[in-house]
Amino acid sequence: MRYTSLVLAAAGLFAATTVSDAASVSEPGQTIGIAVATPLPDGLYFINTFNYGRRSTQPAHTDLGLNIPVLVWATPLRIFDGHFGLIVAMPNVWVSSPGTRTQGGLTDFFISGIVAWDLGGGVGVSYLLAAYLPSGTNLDAETTTINQRFAIGYTADGYNLAANLYYGSIVGPTTKNGAIYPDYLNLDLTATKHFGKWELGPVAFGSTDLPTRFSSYRSQGQVAVGGLVGYDFGPFTVQAYLTRDVIQRNYGGRDTRGWLRVVAPLYVGDAAPATPAPLRSRY
Repeated sequence: MRYTSLVLAAAGLFAATTVSDAASVSEPGQTIGIAVATPLPDGLYFINTFNYGRRSTQPAHTDLGLNIPVLVWATPLRIFDGHFGLIVAMPNVWVSSPGTRTQGGLTDFFISGIVAWDLGGGVGVSYLLAAYLPSGTNLDAETTTINQRFAIGYTADGYNLAANLYYGSIVGPTTKNGAIYPDYLNLDLTATKHFGKWELGPVAFGSTDLPTRFSSYRSQGQVAVGGLVGYDFGPFTVQAYLTRDVIQRNYGGRDTRGWLRVVAPLYVGDAAPATPAPLRSRY
């Protein structure tokens, strides 16, 4: 569940830079389509989000793939009437560019707790506190990051209107092996509607680095828009969406990315629906 600096590392093979740029540790766009503010029925859920895209870096493009398998335990515990959950993930990343060797493997381990409140009328809010822990490979941020997420959403009348704001802060070394790791803000936006078993609608995300103490650092940012389609198969639900950068700053080119998600309840409490829709899933 992190956005690796390998895109810039690969691009750097073709453009000399004095300092490596590390970008957001959390991958922007990864929670699009999820009703992040809606409490889940007590139970155990599996969510897998795969994405692959190409950034039009010059003189050669850069390809990046990321697979994010997530386990969500919606516990019976309530905190100030909010539903408490635990979430873990161990993402895998691949990056390549023409003329270079493709690299791939595990990245930062993600562990978090989340509290979600149902405010009534289809409105919910949630707060997530997480940590990204270095995996020890050369594919992760090589530093510890605290991640906080603040979400609000509306899920009545077949809609999924959600905004999820991430704030990432570095608690480990801010520089390592020539890379600078900034604090960052990401925002994922979803505005979809259900039509029977189908789900359709526009999506968007944005990200920006926060100021650092290094005058040589080139702050990165992007805004991407796209569309989502989903289908509820019963035992599991599938969502697919496509996004394209409309604005980018210091990434070396615009990114076009395809996403595919599968949501599968592994166990749901007796008092809850047997197969909650992905709208009710969040991480």
